[in-house]
Amino acid sequence: MKFVIVSGLSGSGKTVALHTLEDEDYYCVDNLPLGLLPEFVERVSNRSLQPYSNIAVGIDARSESHDLRKFNDIIKPLREKDIQLEVVYLQADLSTLIKRFSDTRRKHPLTTKGLPLSEAIEVERNLLSAVSSEADLFIDTTYTNIHQLRDQIKQQIIKDTGAKLSLLFQSFGFKHGTPTDSDFVFDVRCLPNPHWEPQLRPLTGLDKAVADFLQSQDEVQAMLDHIRKFMQQWIPKFEQQNRYYLTVSIGCTGGQHRSVFIAQQLCDDFSEINENVSVRHRELQ
Repeated sequence: MKFVIVSGLSGSGKTVALHTLEDEDYYCVDNLPLGLLPEFVERVSNRSLQPYSNIAVGIDARSESHDLRKFNDIIKPLREKDIQLEVVYLQADLSTLIKRFSDTRRKHPLTTKGLPLSEAIEVERNLLSAVSSEADLFIDTTYTNIHQLRDQIKQQIIKDTGAKLSLLFQSFGFKHGTPTDSDFVFDVRCLPNPHWEPQLRPLTGLDKAVADFLQSQDEVQAMLDHIRKFMQQWIPKFEQQNRYYLTVSIGCTGGQHRSVFIAQQLCDDFSEINENVSVRHRELQ
């Protein structure tokens, strides 16, 4: 049985994530009080008629604060059961969350206590700190729309090819901010920049002309080789620690040429040895 706990900040996309899982035949329960989680798992795992194979539960800051602080103690026995337990944590930066609440005119669950929205978001972030520290997968939705988030959920959670670890390579531009959902960040701004070639400037790292330019550079090949060897050495160590997800972010200045090419090359290389590999180009989306 696969059991997914979806948590994170209000406005970061938890409902979208749960609806996506539900559309893929997950049995979903939203806003389950955290203290009831062990009993709920026991109930669904012992269901004699039509046992569920995939279950997702939404946990948020409306649970009792003392239960949230004891999140590690609550899920530790569950990780020892014969189930595949995964904790997914969604987040976004403060300004993005404030804009989303303003656009949707929804009420933050903690503003009922008279807190301003910005303070309520920070209080919620602190309340969920114990949950975020136990997360197997972080998803930062600051630059992600609903459709992109649905695709990301499908690629990283629903996709089940038998591979033990799901590996995501994502490109980004440093001038747009470093993604916070990364396990590793590699800076490739030291490489030759196609931006300074007039005929290549409007293209991306997915275009053949840019790829040919970068492949002809010794520094690019050396960078690719070093990152490839680093990941080949350490991915097995993460698998030994029962990690389900690993996100490797590749950054250049604008996220258009170098980082896109490097991330795509790494995805193609590792797809030959690991079936559960995907790529995301943040700035191109």
